[in-house]
Amino acid sequence: VMASMAHLQKEKLRLQEELLELQEKLATRENNELSLSLQLQGQVETLKAKLLEQAQEISRLRSELGGTDAEKHRDLLAAENERLRQEMKACEGELRELRRQQQQAPCRDCPHLQENAGLQEQLSQLQREAEETRTKLVELDLEVQQKTNRLAEVELRLKDSLAERAEEEERLSRRLRDSQETIASLKSQPQQIKYIIKTVEVESAKAKQALCETQSRNQYLQEQVGMQKQVLKEMEQQLQSSQKTEAQLRAQIMMYEAELERAHGQMLEEMQALEEEKNHAIEEAFSRAQVEMKAVHENLAGVRTNLLTLQPALRTLTHDYNSLKRQVRDFPLLLQETLRSARAEISQAIEEVHSTNRELLRKYRRELQLRKKCHNELVRLKGNIRVFGRVRPITKEDGEGPEAASAVTFDADDDAVLHLLHKGKQVSFELDKVFPPQASQEEVGAAVHAASVRGRGSHLLLTLPCLRQVFQEVQALVTSCIDGYNVCIFAYGQTGAGKTYTMEGTAANPGINQRALQLLFSEVRGKAADWDYAITVSAAEIYNESLRDLLGKEPQEKLEIKLCPDGSGQLYVPGLTEFRVQSVEDINKVFEFGHIKRVTECTNLNEHSSRSHALLIVTVRGLDRSTGLRTTGKLNLVDLAGSERVGRSGAEGSRLREAQHINKSLSALGDVIYALRSRQGHVPFRNSKLTYLLQDSLSGDSKTLMMVQVSPAEKNTSETLCSLKFAERVRSVELGPVSRKAELGSWPSQEHLEVPKTLLGDSPGSAAPPGRGHASPSPGQLSSRSASIRRKLQTSG
Repeated sequence: VMASMAHLQKEKLRLQEELLELQEKLATRENNELSLSLQLQGQVETLKAKLLEQAQEISRLRSELGGTDAEKHRDLLAAENERLRQEMKACEGELRELRRQQQQAPCRDCPHLQENAGLQEQLSQLQREAEETRTKLVELDLEVQQKTNRLAEVELRLKDSLAERAEEEERLSRRLRDSQETIASLKSQPQQIKYIIKTVEVESAKAKQALCETQSRNQYLQEQVGMQKQVLKEMEQQLQSSQKTEAQLRAQIMMYEAELERAHGQMLEEMQALEEEKNHAIEEAFSRAQVEMKAVHENLAGVRTNLLTLQPALRTLTHDYNSLKRQVRDFPLLLQETLRSARAEISQAIEEVHSTNRELLRKYRRELQLRKKCHNELVRLKGNIRVFGRVRPITKEDGEGPEAASAVTFDADDDAVLHLLHKGKQVSFELDKVFPPQASQEEVGAAVHAASVRGRGSHLLLTLPCLRQVFQEVQALVTSCIDGYNVCIFAYGQTGAGKTYTMEGTAANPGINQRALQLLFSEVRGKAADWDYAITVSAAEIYNESLRDLLGKEPQEKLEIKLCPDGSGQLYVPGLTEFRVQSVEDINKVFEFGHIKRVTECTNLNEHSSRSHALLIVTVRGLDRSTGLRTTGKLNLVDLAGSERVGRSGAEGSRLREAQHINKSLSALGDVIYALRSRQGHVPFRNSKLTYLLQDSLSGDSKTLMMVQVSPAEKNTSETLCSLKFAERVRSVELGPVSRKAELGSWPSQEHLEVPKTLLGDSPGSAAPPGRGHASPSPGQLSSRSASIRRKLQTSG
């Protein structure tokens, strides 16, 4: 099938290439025919335009030039135009013939394309030269028009000046005549006055008075005559000035007329030169047009020849094209069938790839689990401290805004890795297991169980979907305690990170402490047929570097840590109250009684901040009735006080002193971890009551698990970073293999089986009178049981 498919694909590609080649040939032939037709049509249009321009030029020359020579030249041009018009009609006829022939047999290749391009270039050159000639004529006409306008303007100004001078002369003449008449009238008045004087000399004083008045009037009139003479003199001066201005204007008019005559002569010369150039250009254009027309005729003959040659080839191509068209019409059916087969093969290949990917993913997850199992086995052999991380949810104490956003992310493929975004950089941490904020108390307990089971060499590997049995992890730790191992679980982290909730929990959702003891009783009841167990509980706190008994009658009494006098090297606290618990009700009473006495206060970071380190000590003593094997296991559940920055918590006074002691003890714990990690010869356990009390759990003879509690809020990233770095350091500490506390023989007086049964009614104590007893085994029985005891030790240890 694949071979036939490949053959069909090759055949398809070959047919497509042939079809494309034929289409390209046909398109090339059509383009050549179209371009040739367009070129011939362009040439005809160009000849028409040239004939029209020549006709316009002849009409313009006819209007500008006169005389016999102009008429002869006009007749010559008219005859030439008529001849060119006839040639143009002939060209149009040939063009129509060419188009008809092209429709019948399109030309594929024309050998005269270069000649046509040369003719077009020559025609373009002629058109540019004619355009330049017309531009020069327009410029000369514009210059003549400008000079004519300037001359008309000068003449108009001269006429206006002459008219104004004539009016001024007429006005002055009128004033002169008026003045002369006034002077004449004034000259005639003195004779009358003399006559009057002579006639009235004999009159009375009254007439003399009239004479005086007449004399004053005469004097006034003489003054008026003087003023008129002055005015006349000024008018004569103005007349002289006007005559001078008139002479200057006449000189300017003469100068303008001479300039105009000179410009007119220059214009005539230029027009004559342009006329000669125009005639020369027309003659050259006519000669070139004749040459071009001759070339066009030759091209047309070549085109006819090519068309006749290409007609058979065109018929062959048409036949081939029709054949390919039929093949292309049938090709989609074949292609559809081929594509259907290819899709089926591709779908099958994709399905195979998906199945392979699923198998690889399954193998990867199995290898990841195997790697974790091998790593846990290596950790068990080295005795490393197991470290679990738990991230609490965002709470209302974190506030709102960007500072309350979560800065912690988790790895989808590995539940032991978390990432912290600190100052724009992502820091990754690898622990033994990480619990997200949505993890429940049961899931945390299940992880603790998985850690202890892997530590004992079991092949159990748990994931979240299969965490259905409540608190399996704690059950395994409890089993280790019952089998005679020392177990320590302590919670570490900043204040408000959820340590107390993880260890103690609430009434509706108990934490590790109460769940551990509940399951402890379940295990004891399961082994009651062969074993006798006694379980005692003690609770203490370290407050301001003072060890106090939370279950004693005097909680303020300070206790001390001592070495056991039996030479075992273990530590104990003299006077620390131990209560025997036999039921869940006893456990609830112990927790309630101890929780009431523990010191808690409200700070800016936590409404119920623990101000002390709380330690719950569970001791399990067991006796195998059949072999006489006795075991002693101890379970230490520690809730450390939270580290805090005084500036953020707002601690003052006694709160400040408490914070200082808490930070000091946690710093001492860090020093101990550093010394253990670097394998120093001296480990400073005694630098703090906390580290001294945890010496048995950190010195190599205990299964130790640390729960590091962190806050995901952005504003707490500095504290979260410190807590996670400390957790990594703790995880790298190797304590060595754990030993089981088991030996043959019975306890004297069976003190481990009798302890006061009530919490508040009886007096607390660490021992009680003997109760139910068992006979000591004989030497024969001991020798017969030793082999079975060794086998049990080898199996469980």
